[in-house]
Amino acid sequence: MTKAAIFDIDGTLVDSVDLHASAWQEAFAQFGHDVTFEQARSQIGKGGDQLLPVFLSPEQLEDYGDELEAWRGERFKEKYLPMVRPFSGVPELLQRAHDGGLKIAAASSAKKEELGIYLDIARISHLVDVSTSSSDADKSKPAPDIFNAALKKLAINPADAVAIGDTPYDAQAARQAGMRAIGLLCGGFTEDSLRDGGCLAVYPGPGALLACFNSSPLGAGPWPK
Repeated sequence: MTKAAIFDIDGTLVDSVDLHASAWQEAFAQFGHDVTFEQARSQIGKGGDQLLPVFLSPEQLEDYGDELEAWRGERFKEKYLPMVRPFSGVPELLQRAHDGGLKIAAASSAKKEELGIYLDIARISHLVDVSTSSSDADKSKPAPDIFNAALKKLAINPADAVAIGDTPYDAQAARQAGMRAIGLLCGGFTEDSLRDGGCLAVYPGPGALLACFNSSPLGAGPWPK
């Protein structure tokens, strides 16, 4: 029986994937790297620790990786963060989960202060029992650290929790943490890629998951372990 829902944020509850991709593209260009929007977008869902090595050599990472990531963070905060909006049905979905007796966690690769802003934008701060951010993990998704931290804070067995995310990296992290995973298409990844990552069920977005709540892994099931 599901006892907790652990939600990713970017691309899952708020429409921010393209904005993050643009910020990364600008950051790489600032440091002399020609990374396309599509290339950057394909890696969104990872934190900088996992994303940067895709495009930079070990020597480049050592030389200016931290500086590039810091530049991207400031660029996103100043230019793109004000554009972030929640997807339709987000507060209603979390309220339904809350009313169903589930504990709720927000588990994101974002920085702690950024995560707090997202929760306010989505109008769900009051519905989230615990949250974990990049400061709670040594490695970002697809490593399981952030989900493991959420499980620890919730005091929940992994088998009793379901992760909800929009990328294969969320599903891979959930699987490594011992959880089932739901995929949402609103982040832009294909259904095949989400299922290949390990998602048991895939829905167009939060509103569709809400509409199918009772038959989803968040509801009665039954679903594979």
